[in-house]
Amino acid sequence: MSRKTGRCLCGAVTYEYEGPENWCAHCHCESCRRNTASPFTTFVGVPNGAYRFTGKTPKVYESSPGVRRHFCDRCGTPIAYEADRFPDEIHFYAAGLDDPSLIEPKGHVHCAEMLPWVKLADRLPRYAHSSSGDAQPTQNE
Repeated sequence: MSRKTGRCLCGAVTYEYEGPENWCAHCHCESCRRNTASPFTTFVGVPNGAYRFTGKTPKVYESSPGVRRHFCDRCGTPIAYEADRFPDEIHFYAAGLDDPSLIEPKGHVHCAEMLPWVKLADRLPRYAHSSSGDAQPTQNE
């Protein structure tokens, strides 16, 4: 089984997980953009029970009802996202992995909120909202 590790900028918060990811996708929602101060972010969904924090436990901020964002209280790095609507997994920020090249995004979610100046050339499926909530992906631009 493959073990992947990740950490925050200062190295205080570290984590690892074993086994396959549930999914990996780019998120364009406004809330994630604000949380990361970037035009979009990439998440990897990891099953509960497959991960553990190996360093300092991250702090948690409830950004909206039922949504918790984990971060390092020393350097501020976003670590993970949890939501009541996804009770069986945690979503780690892919760029926080020690080797993000080991994972590959399979689509874009919340494209209805994508910034108009973001122009992406990949041919991945794009969903207006979440991939689980949309029947069909939107057109690639």
